[in-house]
Amino acid sequence: MIARASLQAMSDEEDREITADAEADPDNPPADKLFRRRGRPLLDHTKERVTIRLDADVVARLKKEGAGWQTRTNAILRKAVGLD
Repeated sequence: MIARASLQAMSDEEDREITADAEADPDNPPADKLFRRRGRPLLDHTKERVTIRLDADVVARLKKEGAGWQTRTNAILRKAVGLD
């Protein structure tokens, strides 16, 4: 309660001074830089989620090489349509 009362009693000038000091401190990054997006970094080119039906033997062959089969499938398709 004391902290809340102190904040309520703070003048606009005091608030501006505290904010300026905080922004000038290199060890105190803005909160928006602290709360970054989680997960993989965004790609330069985005991918589109699609649903495609393939023969079971085709999928088995692609998965046979292990993890990354979807990325390899994308590379195969890019080559097939002349993008690589």
